[in-house]
Amino acid sequence: MSRILKWLLASVGLAFFAVAPLNAAVVVSSKLSSESAMIGQMIRLMLDARGVPTVDRMTLGATPVVRKALLEGEIDLYIEYTGNAGFFFNVANDPAWKDLQQGYALGARLDYAANRIVWLTPANASNAWALAVRSDVAASNHLKTMSDFARWVNAGGPVVLACSAEFANAGTLRSLEKTYGFRMRPNQLIVLAGGETSATIGAAAARTNDINTAMVYGTDGGIVAAQLVLLEDDRHNQPIYAPVPIVREAVLRAYPQLTGIIKPLMASLDSDTLRRLNARVQIDGESAQVVAADYLRAQGFVQ
Repeated sequence: MSRILKWLLASVGLAFFAVAPLNAAVVVSSKLSSESAMIGQMIRLMLDARGVPTVDRMTLGATPVVRKALLEGEIDLYIEYTGNAGFFFNVANDPAWKDLQQGYALGARLDYAANRIVWLTPANASNAWALAVRSDVAASNHLKTMSDFARWVNAGGPVVLACSAEFANAGTLRSLEKTYGFRMRPNQLIVLAGGETSATIGAAAARTNDINTAMVYGTDGGIVAAQLVLLEDDRHNQPIYAPVPIVREAVLRAYPQLTGIIKPLMASLDSDTLRRLNARVQIDGESAQVVAADYLRAQGFVQ
């Protein structure tokens, strides 16, 4: 019996060591959006190239699903957006979220104190709600910023905006109107069912019902494809939603090199770059992993 017991214990030990490398791998995940999956793939490929084992669990679910998985240790790292921490910690009205560095610092402090989640380097970009205008309309009316847009609206410009019900009714449009001093008439708003930005961008590109302005997210790939001009939020009305990798502290302790590996990648990503890359996934139909690999090679991050 003792020989059998020793054999069983040895077998269990061998099995443990056989699965240990898999258990030690960094589980990289993402939300459902193509952008978060694409950046997640960039990170995963860079870690693999530098000898850090990974597991691919991209497009796991919406924000609550991915967030819960991280906090429960089911995944190790994913791309969050800085402004979301305002909702995670019930401080959405803090003005810090309207500044990239202040919002990053506040979110990093709150998440570490509450959950031992570490925020790594953010991208210099924002995926916040914004308005984009057809390039021909922007050129003829000298529209580059939201202040320019307000001037155009107040001068009686023929603006027709495609947006979602949430954008029109949940306070975002009203906040922009208050900050910039303009008011949209009901007949200037076309609220699209579902309200996906792909639909609003497509409507502006096709001039459907004279639409010339679209509700967008700041890094939408469709902005490039549709030749729209993204209007700068020059009075900083909207919170900044900068992509930022967040990781469990225990994983970072096991692989402290993660910080140095990921930092140059995130520093290379700005809004223009993300829009171009997103267009390849969202408009051209390329896979997030292919676009990620191409970008890493082009930037010299991997061979």
